[in-house]
Amino acid sequence: MPTRQFRKPLAAARNLQPRIAALGGALALGIAAILFARAGEAVQGLFTRIVTAHPLVPIVLTPAIFVVVTWATRTRWPAARGSGIPQVMAAAEAPDHPVMAPLLSMRTALAKVAGTLAMLLGGASVGREGPTVQLSAAIMVAVHKFLRVPVGAGVIIAGGAAGVAAAFNTPLAGVAFAIEELASAFEQRLALLVMLAVMTAGLVSLGLSGDYIYFGAMSQHVPIVPAMVAALGCGVAGGLAGGVFARVLSGFGNIDHGWIGALRARPVALAAGLGLIVAVVGVATQGLGPGGLAWGTGYGTTRGLLSGAETSLWFGPAKFVTSLATALSGAPGGIFAPSLSVGAGLGQLVSTLFPPDYSGAVAMLGMIAYFAGVTRAPLTAVIIVMEMTADRAMILPLFAAALVADQVSAQICPEKLYHALSHPFRAPEKAH
Repeated sequence: MPTRQFRKPLAAARNLQPRIAALGGALALGIAAILFARAGEAVQGLFTRIVTAHPLVPIVLTPAIFVVVTWATRTRWPAARGSGIPQVMAAAEAPDHPVMAPLLSMRTALAKVAGTLAMLLGGASVGREGPTVQLSAAIMVAVHKFLRVPVGAGVIIAGGAAGVAAAFNTPLAGVAFAIEELASAFEQRLALLVMLAVMTAGLVSLGLSGDYIYFGAMSQHVPIVPAMVAALGCGVAGGLAGGVFARVLSGFGNIDHGWIGALRARPVALAAGLGLIVAVVGVATQGLGPGGLAWGTGYGTTRGLLSGAETSLWFGPAKFVTSLATALSGAPGGIFAPSLSVGAGLGQLVSTLFPPDYSGAVAMLGMIAYFAGVTRAPLTAVIIVMEMTADRAMILPLFAAALVADQVSAQICPEKLYHALSHPFRAPEKAH
């Protein structure tokens, strides 16, 4: 009898343990995401002060940092290269495979954070959101292993999705991203785990950073007819530009012959050249906007565009060039934030065809269109922009822009970007 009396409590404790692990992991990754965000802001501020005092320093500093970070990543922490989202996708497909362990180890996660911060110190056009996804998944896995809870695909997906929620303070977008991107075949039984992790990380972010809206609340609204016309225009433009970005980035890593193969065979020299491109474009556009047009995430300029402020029409093209050059280097750093900035700049170009009062709203349509064109995740694009701008009035134009951009981009780059970038990280039997 005593044995039977203890069996039920023990069984209940064992059933509760996975939820405790998910909750503890979400709390930890929420704190880590906030610390990473603040470190990124501090590093970008330091770079801005350096450039303000010495405008030509990036000509040397930026290529040097590209070289050092690329060399260190390739020789010491190869699983930390690039965005971080492809690594999480690959690990979720085969969580028990031995080759997956380095993708979500804490050693790799810390290298990813350090590499991303170093790239921001060099003015590279990178974001911290993709790296936050890999960091968050690694923390979730580490907590589960510490508590001796099995690590399956759901744990990895929940950690990555919670990273999106914590990085942007957008819980719904975290869930959408889990369904649309991280899980190729989302299972209903994972929904509770994902939502628990995402909401907990979102609450931690809310508690530590306050009830903020990432890009500030939108105040401009456009009548439905011109809004739909602008949505179609931005959708086509965003799909074309986003599709080109995705095609070049995904195709570059799969070509081993010709001049592209020769460049890929010398990754450090390639990084130096790409860093020099970023430096030259950054210096050339330095006086065209506050803090320069091409450096870093572009957050400040993007927020200004969404509120109706004006900046140089070179913002979008400059950010496109520096974002593509940075991504091609293979150094740690995400493309989420730079893509939103490029899209806002693209929307600014389209807004010249409309009354000035519509500029902020059209910039937002451009932002969502280009983001959807790059990621081919229209649902995530709509939700993440809605949560980041607190705008519900333009739901139909936002969906129209995202869906059009997705279809246009698919004609240029049929395979989704993150799926294509995940191939080198996948287990051998799942690489193709």
